Amino acid sequence: MARPTIIDVAAAAGVSKSTVSLVLQNSPAVKLETRALVRRSMADLGYVYNRAAANLRSSQGGLIGLVINDLRNPFFTEFATSVQMALSAKGYAAVVANTDEDPGLQAQTVAVMIEHGVSALIISPAYGAEDATFGPLERAGIPVLQVLRRVSDRFPFAAPDYEVGGRLAAQHLLALGSRTVAFVGGVDGRAVTAERLAGYEAVLGRAGLVPLVLPGRPTRAFGREAAEWFCDQRPEVDAAICFNDLVGLGMLSGFAERGRVVGRDFRLVGFDDIEDAGQVFPGLSSIHCGVEAFGKQMAGALLDWLSTGTRPADALRTPVSLVARASSLGAT
Repeated sequence: MARPTIIDVAAAAGVSKSTVSLVLQNSPAVKLETRALVRRSMADLGYVYNRAAANLRSSQGGLIGLVINDLRNPFFTEFATSVQMALSAKGYAAVVANTDEDPGLQAQTVAVMIEHGVSALIISPAYGAEDATFGPLERAGIPVLQVLRRVSDRFPFAAPDYEVGGRLAAQHLLALGSRTVAFVGGVDGRAVTAERLAGYEAVLGRAGLVPLVLPGRPTRAFGREAAEWFCDQRPEVDAAICFNDLVGLGMLSGFAERGRVVGRDFRLVGFDDIEDAGQVFPGLSSIHCGVEAFGKQMAGALLDWLSTGTRPADALRTPVSLVARASSLGAT
């Protein structure tokens, strides 16, 4: 089925093509009731205003949308900054938006970005309402990269190898002599949680150990609560892998409050290796995802897609490594 055009919108609204154009430009010359009529016709037809094709034909850089699920999390902030700087170096401007894990806000944000003519889009998506976000992008023919999380099969995806990270963390803790290793944080049922869990569970299974999973929001507050729970309910647990560094930082605080020494009484490994992991005391061991290099790589892949038409691979996993610090090694 052909995509609706500006002419189709004009016919449905009973106005001229030039009137529709003025509405798209937010011109004050159009009466409010006429503007509302045109907007309703656009919504009914599924029309999407798109300057991307013109941007692609231009020799100058254009706008790139960058939609992030949680910019409060330093991991995503580091990624967004890296992408924005890499795009700027090539003459492109990044339009950055935080969706705060709200799929409705995400769909609204994407629609506005399409209307304002982004040439392409990088998205770390919120979960839910997939078609509301990705349907308009597909109809508009805009190149889209999903990063760090995958919620749609319509566009390419790239992320660090989370499963390998879970495996490295578990192997590290067992090699240090830990025998009761928990996995803390991460929303149950989400792929990004399942991948990190898979590596952990595989290593424990081979060692003949029983996994202990404590799901929860990937926040410092949950990590602090988890540390208190271990002290009160499961004092025999001697190590944990955290879904992300925020959970790990929260656990450091929770154990400190209870007088349990991390690195001696309890070994801890985070995930993502944000800057704070190396700045706290004791330093938080973490799975290093190379988020700065990853951001540059994603910007490069998207710009190559724009300039050559070469669509990236459907799925890409980038290497991870373990950075061991005092939270698992103890005082040195």
